Amino acid sequence: MMSLAEYKKKRNFGNTPEPVTAQTKKKGKHIFVIQRHSATRLHYDFRLEMEGVLKSWAVPKGPSLYPKDKRLAMMVEDHPVDYANFQGIIPEGNYGAGIVEIWDKGTYELSPENDGDGLHAIQKGALKFILHGNKLQGRFALIKMKKGAPNAWMLIKEKDAFASDMPYNSEDDTDASSPINQQLNASGAKKVKAISPQKKPAKTASPKRIEAPALKVESKKKAL
Repeated sequence: MMSLAEYKKKRNFGNTPEPVTAQTKKKGKHIFVIQRHSATRLHYDFRLEMEGVLKSWAVPKGPSLYPKDKRLAMMVEDHPVDYANFQGIIPEGNYGAGIVEIWDKGTYELSPENDGDGLHAIQKGALKFILHGNKLQGRFALIKMKKGAPNAWMLIKEKDAFASDMPYNSEDDTDASSPINQQLNASGAKKVKAISPQKKPAKTASPKRIEAPALKVESKKKAL
């Protein structure tokens, strides 16, 4: 298993419901998860199980099914495999404070054209894989950018039967009743009502974090 030292260093586990370490996973297909996260900014966390951890990237605009999109993906610290089941509220004052919800989840396999195994492909700066999720399916690639921050990558949908021929917005493929959307709708209604009671609340794609409504924290431990 790879080191989770950076993950642990950033968190106070006495004040966050996030999992401390990963339990031993049963053998089988590798999993992936995409978590929608209303931290300082609304974004999506893309995670691939690899060598006993979740290799992780923060995707500000969310994943896309449109091959012409090249979505910025900032590589972050490895997360424990148990994190794939985590959803709930990270309390204020903690790293990544805000609501976390699972947007998509499934299994994945590495594409045969990778240069070596998954870790070697990441080191080379080009990882190709096939997702089997509920929302995302088919061939994708993570390509490290040659310029900019050293942890900057691009998440790209490759052309296949699952690709969209029109621009894709992950927000349009999100349940309107999700906890984060309830938070955003409640906040929007308050702001608009204070200014003009006659107008309907406007939707905001990427608002700053606001106070979350009461929400039961879940950290599911079901078998992956």
